[in-house]
Amino acid sequence: MDNPWIVIPAHNEEKNISQIIKKIKKYSNNIIVVDDGSKDRTLEIADKNNAFVLRHIINTGKGAALKTGCDFAIKQGAEFMIVLDADAQHDPEEIPKFMKKLESADIVFGYRKSTKTMPFILKYGNWFLNKTIRFLYNIKIRDSQCGYRAFTAEAYKKIRWQASDYSMESEMIANTGKHRLKYLEVPIETIYGDKYKGTTIIDGIKIVLNMFLWRVLRK
Repeated sequence: MDNPWIVIPAHNEEKNISQIIKKIKKYSNNIIVVDDGSKDRTLEIADKNNAFVLRHIINTGKGAALKTGCDFAIKQGAEFMIVLDADAQHDPEEIPKFMKKLESADIVFGYRKSTKTMPFILKYGNWFLNKTIRFLYNIKIRDSQCGYRAFTAEAYKKIRWQASDYSMESEMIANTGKHRLKYLEVPIETIYGDKYKGTTIIDGIKIVLNMFLWRVLRK
């Protein structure tokens, strides 16, 4: 499972994107950065680091950006994909863990180890979402909102989401349950550089409502 395709949605990440790409190159040269309407030099820096750079003229959301990148990877003949965030919270050095696990699974979910540095809203909000997913879809996941994941091309065709926002992470899990895909989990280290970045309380409410809708509409 050499040289998997790495997909990175990015919005105003000029401070981090160069370092992330350079670290990823230890494991793959197939790096896709989707610049989701950035106002800074994210696109320029990613291009200079020889990544495949796709651009959304306006900010459309993480789910939309990630889908654009994964669709592109499929068109390039990708067999395996790993997705991670561009804010330096996901360490590219963890990529081999995902590659190893993917040898015996359709999809691999990363889960963040619980630490004192994990923001309160993330710790308990995530706990509630995990319980809701287990209740609705009978899938036991330690960290439903972690964006560090890997999946096969065949699995992507089944989990491909519609949500354009942070709900996509939960929709991916819902689709995993719907299609009874084999999944594994892998622990990762996470650095919380900005406790207010990522899923908010409002996002969490939307995700819960969406999960109930998916359950009703996609029997």
